[in-house]
Amino acid sequence: MKLLSLFLNRIANWKTLLFSLAIYLLFAAYFLKNAENKINELAGKTIGVIDLTFGFNPQKTLDMVAQYGNAARDYYAQTEMTTDLLYPLVYAFLFGIILTLLFRNKHHQPFASLNTLPFLCLIFDYAENINIIILLRTFPEQPYAVAVLCEVFKLLKWLTLGVVIVAIVYGLIRLLLDKVKRIDVLS
Repeated sequence: MKLLSLFLNRIANWKTLLFSLAIYLLFAAYFLKNAENKINELAGKTIGVIDLTFGFNPQKTLDMVAQYGNAARDYYAQTEMTTDLLYPLVYAFLFGIILTLLFRNKHHQPFASLNTLPFLCLIFDYAENINIIILLRTFPEQPYAVAVLCEVFKLLKWLTLGVVIVAIVYGLIRLLLDKVKRIDVLS
């Protein structure tokens, strides 16, 4: 993780931030939104995607898999193995760059390697995706243990992402307060 943190420190600047933000917005607003719409279209009703559900409910996940239908299940599995393989990399780099820019000069723990936290989220997201693919590909079998694992990794993904968001908000508040202090000192 130290090498990853150093790499992020080396590449993080306004250009990489804007580039990664543009790629993130493209994925979130276009690729993933269109994929979800296509899944719902193929299912013949609005079900949504398992990746975006909150809470811990393995039975709900199994029910969603059953409701999709064959065409939606196939398309969803393909999306998990393509678009949703790239998306975690996109958001991990975006959030890693943001955290690097906010905490770059904070060399004491926990700030020194805080910029790698989004990559933990990425790992949980990939583990969740693997379990979703298993559930989609093995239907009509509905292995409850796989649904539980899927829910565990999904919960860990959301909790880690929550910590990342809190760290970003904290960093932005600190940055704002530091700027206000500097203005007060100058006046």
